[in-house]
Amino acid sequence: MTNSDLLDKYNVPVPRYTSYPPANYFHEFTNDAYREAVVQSDRARDNHLSFYLHIPFCGQLCHYCGCNSYPMARPEAVDSYVKALHQEIDLLLPMLDSHRRISQIHYGGGTPTALPLHYIRELNDHLLSAFSTIETPEIAIECHPGYLTVGDWYELTQCGFNRYSIGIQDFDEAVLKTVNRRPSHLPVEKIFDLLRRVGARINLDFLYGLPGQSADSFADTIGRAIALKPDRIVTFSYAHVPWVNKRQLILERAGLPAAGEKSRMFIRASELLQAAGYVRIGMDHFVLPDDELNIALNTHRLHRNFQGYCTRRTTAQVYAFGVTGISQLDTAYMQNSKSIDEYVDALHTRRDFCIRKGYVLNRDEQITREVIEMLMCNYCIRWDELSARLELPVERLKAATAYNEERLFDFRRDGLLTFDADKIQMTPAGYPFVRNVAASLDKLMGRSHLSFSKPI
Repeated sequence: MTNSDLLDKYNVPVPRYTSYPPANYFHEFTNDAYREAVVQSDRARDNHLSFYLHIPFCGQLCHYCGCNSYPMARPEAVDSYVKALHQEIDLLLPMLDSHRRISQIHYGGGTPTALPLHYIRELNDHLLSAFSTIETPEIAIECHPGYLTVGDWYELTQCGFNRYSIGIQDFDEAVLKTVNRRPSHLPVEKIFDLLRRVGARINLDFLYGLPGQSADSFADTIGRAIALKPDRIVTFSYAHVPWVNKRQLILERAGLPAAGEKSRMFIRASELLQAAGYVRIGMDHFVLPDDELNIALNTHRLHRNFQGYCTRRTTAQVYAFGVTGISQLDTAYMQNSKSIDEYVDALHTRRDFCIRKGYVLNRDEQITREVIEMLMCNYCIRWDELSARLELPVERLKAATAYNEERLFDFRRDGLLTFDADKIQMTPAGYPFVRNVAASLDKLMGRSHLSFSKPI
C-alpha cells in the first residue's frame, strides 16, 4: 500500500496509550481506595519511588495545549497552592517504606517554571530529605524558555535538577504567534551554554501539525535543533482534541495541515535526526547513541508513563502531587481533582487527599498493560520474554488481550508488521500506526464509545 492508502485506512482515532487503560476510562474514586492502592504499591516487585509534581499555572495559555493548565494566579493563591503540595507530600510519605529509594522526580504542568523558583527548590528538598536515591536518579523539569532570564536559569541549576526539557515547539516565531506561545527570552544557544557548564542533560521538545507548519519549515526547525546537539529531541504529534480543549478550535480556524503533510513533517524530521546520529526511541523520541533510553531499548528495559519514555531503572511506582496529578501504581491509577480551589481546600481544611478519579486494573488488564507497553516502547512483542518476566504461559498472555490472528494478518498484508507464534514485529512503515496495532490487542476497545485523537 502507498503511504496515502495507509493514511486513509489507519489514520483513525485510537488511544495514545501513555497508560493502559487510558485516562478517559477513569471513573469516580475515593481517598480510601487510593490509600489501599498505596499500601499495595509498597510491596510491589518494582518499587522505586517516582514522584510527579503538577504545576498548573501558565503565563499565557497556548491554543494547542491539551494539558491541565490554568492562567497564572495571584501570588497569595500560588503560595497557598504550594503549601497544599507540601501538605499532600506530608500525608503520603509516612505511608511509604522509608527504605525505598527515589529514582525519579518530574515537574510538569502547566508551566513549572512559572513558579517563583525558590518554591521548586523547597519542594525538591522536601522529597529528597525523606528518602535516599538510586545512583544517578533523574530529577527533571519541563521549562518554558519564554519567561526565563539568565538569573532564572542559574537559580534553576541550584535546585537539584539534572535534566531540563525545554519546550521550544517551533523555532518559527510566526507559528508560535499563531498558537499563542512566547518564543525563547534568551538565545537558545546561551541557555545551552549555561546548562552545559553544570553538566545538565538537555531535551528539546517540538510539536508538529500546527497551523503554518510544513515539511520544509519543520525540517528547518529540526536542523537548528540538531546543530545544538541536545541529548534528546522529542517530536510530539499535535493531538487535535477540541472536545477536551475548546481553545484548539482557534487552530482549526487558522488551518491545520492535512494528514499527508503532517506525516511528511515527521518523516523528514526523522530522516534528518537519524542522519545526524540520533537513534529513534518509540513514537517520538530521538536520542544520542550513548543515552540511557537507547541502552534500555537494546536490553528491553524501556518503559513508558505519563511523563514519557523512561527506563525501568529510573521509574516504577509513580506518586503524583498537585491538581489533576495522576498516580500510576502497580494495581491502580488515581487522579486528583481538576479544581485548584477544591484541591487546596481539601489539603488546608480537611487535611486529606483530594482523589476524584481512578481505575483499578483486574489481572487481565495488568497483563494487557505489559503487552501494550512492550509494543509501544519496542515496536515488538516477544512473547517468551514477557512470559519469563511475568511468570505466566504465553497462552495466558494472549488470552488476556484481544489477540486475533486474522486482524494481525490484515496488518501484515498492509506491510505494517510481521508476526509468528513467538513475536509481533512492527515494520518501519508501520511505526506511525503502532497505536492501531496496540488498539487491536485491547479488549476495552471492543466496547468503547470514548473519543480519541488520530495517530497522524
